[in-house]
This record gives sequence, structure tokens and C-alpha cells, in this order.
Amino acid sequence: MALFNAALQKRVALVTGVILVHALTLIQIPSMAQSISKKKLVQKIMKQHPEHFQRILEQPEKYRVQVLYTQIDRDQQNRPHFKSYAYRLDPKEYFYPASTVKLPAAALALEKLNELNIDGLNKYTSLKIDSAYSGQSAVLTDSSSENNLPSIAHYIKKVLLVSDNDAYNRLYEFLGQKELNEGLHEKGFEDVRLSHRLSIFLSPDENSHTNPFTFFSGDNILYQQPMANNANPKPSPLKEVYLGKGYMQGDKLVNEPMDFSAKNYISVEALQGILKSIMFPEAVPAQQRFNLKPEDYTFLYKYMSMLPRESDFPEYEEKEYPDSYVKFLMYGQDKERIPQNIRIFNKIGDAYGFMIDNAYVVDFENKVEFMLTAVIYVNEDEILNDGKYEYDAVGFPFMKNLGKAFYQYELNRKKKNLSDLSKFKLDYE
Repeated sequence: MALFNAALQKRVALVTGVILVHALTLIQIPSMAQSISKKKLVQKIMKQHPEHFQRILEQPEKYRVQVLYTQIDRDQQNRPHFKSYAYRLDPKEYFYPASTVKLPAAALALEKLNELNIDGLNKYTSLKIDSAYSGQSAVLTDSSSENNLPSIAHYIKKVLLVSDNDAYNRLYEFLGQKELNEGLHEKGFEDVRLSHRLSIFLSPDENSHTNPFTFFSGDNILYQQPMANNANPKPSPLKEVYLGKGYMQGDKLVNEPMDFSAKNYISVEALQGILKSIMFPEAVPAQQRFNLKPEDYTFLYKYMSMLPRESDFPEYEEKEYPDSYVKFLMYGQDKERIPQNIRIFNKIGDAYGFMIDNAYVVDFENKVEFMLTAVIYVNEDEILNDGKYEYDAVGFPFMKNLGKAFYQYELNRKKKNLSDLSKFKLDYE
């Protein structure tokens, strides 16, 4: 994936400490392309566990597996240095990204609030959402929030804690299709096309229209955003995307492949690149960073890694939302609690037989840290929309065992300098 292009020249006024320069052509801008080793380390580690991965390795095309593993080594100043290894990484091999798109939407929503730069307007500001077009729905209250009112912060919490689809749709409506896509493209993440809300089926025209928003404090209106038609005209980077041999349309089986060309698209490398920009903004080129305040980063880290049982608003029952609920890698469908020394900063997704996890894993006790992004497709009958996917039999075990295999590898990997991970030790009270 090309992580830099001319579109970035539009956006040079960046984060604090970066000097605004008008003559971009005179500057040597570092390459934003991720360095990926050609060594087959991912495959080697998987082959060491044939009981878990042999059938996957024998039919990788069937399972459409992609894995991107990034080692993190710290220098004497604790600055991170990255080395990545890939298995079947291919931006042209489509997978449906499902809920993984929620993380960049959360970051861009915080960025938009910062760039509006309106006194009193922030992520905690109460808001209401109107309905002004076909397919839209209004929001006036939110009973899961502490003050019974919705806010961008509360939507982000729900997105990261339990992958709430309606909360994502509200972030999508706040940003709009055009801003959501261009915000990522301008940072160099070209292999991205986000075109629709989740879990509700609307026409392209309905998805391009976004609801009116009003942000308020008491009786004072701080900001109003009218309904907009902000379609992003850029076509999908993939010209044709057909999957399966048939799909269900209501109660009817359509005996032809399902067309995904108009659905959301994002590559594995873009997913991990976005995660890296959020977790390590100091270690990526300035053009790739989100325009976030220190407290925004802390907010994202907290709710990316918080377990549902640790949340008061919203409140989640542990029986329904165990620690593994949105932690596919390493924990699959485990019911026991995750050890206190381990935190996973991630965003998962699963739909249409695809399972994805995009994670930064930390073990504070053993000074372990690494990034791992993985995709698998589990649809034995090749029928889409029939609700018959091998998530339990194949998907969850693959994710759990893959995460554990790389965690074990990291436990044994020798490092010159131990990581100081205090930045990621957060207060979850």
C-alpha cells in the first residue's frame, strides 16, 4: 500500500510542535511506507503449531488468511522501532472489514471536534441528532450515559467497549462519507473506502446523506451541523469484488456470487497503520498523525483496552460480555478473566464469514509488546447472508491460537532494552 501521495500536500498544518511549511517541494518528507521483511517468520511460527494451523496453511486461499505481525524494539531512550512480517498480505484480496472501521471513525471524530475549535465544544458536549432524510433516525436521549444525553465521547466508548453498531453510525453521521474517507486518504491511507452505516441497509443515496446535529450546553447551542449530502465520489480501489457461490436475499437464495464492490473496504496494512498512528503518534511521520490532544489519546487508549465489566457508563453484565467479548486474538471465546498484567488495545470485526482483529498487545509484567492484525474467512457452504459461518469451529480458535503463538514467541524473543510501558498503564476506575 502506498502510504504517501500528493493528497497529503493539502494538509500540512499538523500537530503541535510541527512547523507549518508552505514550500513542500523543498522538503525531504520521510517515506510513510511500512518496512515489511520478506522473511517468512509468520509462516514459520504457525508451522510450529500444526495442531492449530495445519489445515489453514494447507488451504490459505480458501480461508483468505492475511496476517501482519510487527515487532517493537525500544532504544535506550525508550523510543519504539518497528519491524514487520507478513503472511499473504495483499491489498487486492478483499475482506469485509466489518467493525474494524470504527477505530478510524472514532479518531477522526475527535479530530473534527479539535479542528472546529469552538469554545466549550468537546467530546463530552451533549448533542441531539435530527432526522431529515429517508432512512435517518433521530436521537434525543441515551439512557446508558451518566446524564442520559448522547455525546461523541459516549458513542466512542460504546464503539470500543462492545463494538456498538448504532454508536458507529452516529460517528459516521457526524463525519459524513466525504470527510471520513478524505481524512484517511490525506494521512496516506489510500486503501480505504468507507461508504455506509452498519447493520441497517440503506441505499447509496441514503448513506451519502447525513443527519443534522446540534451540540448544546444547557440552553446554549454551541454548534449546529445541518444535513449534508457529502458523497465521496472516489470509486473502490478494487474494481470487482464477488464472493461465494450464492447469497440469501430475504428468504430467497440467489445462485450467483455476492457483489461487495460498493461495500466498505480497507486493507490489513491500512488497519495496522491507523493503529500504529494512534498508539505511537511520536513514531510516525507528522503527515500520518491524527490531530488529537494528549487527553484524546489517553481517552482512546482507555476504552480500546478497557474490559466491558470495568465500565460504569455504559454498564455491561459480565455474563453477557465476558473479557474476551471484543478480544479475539489470544482469548477467542474464553469465559475466564484476562490476567491483569495483559492489556489489548484493539478493534475487532466479524460479518459475512470474515473475522478480523487489529491489536496492540501489552504484557506489563514481562515487558512484552507487539502489534498483530489478522483476517480469516470461514464460510464452508460459500453462501453469504445465511447466518451459517464457522466462527465457533474455525474462526475463534484460529484467532485465539494465533494470538497466543505470537505472544509466546515474544516472551522468548531477546531484546537489547526492556520496554517502559508506563504510558499505557491507565486508570480504569
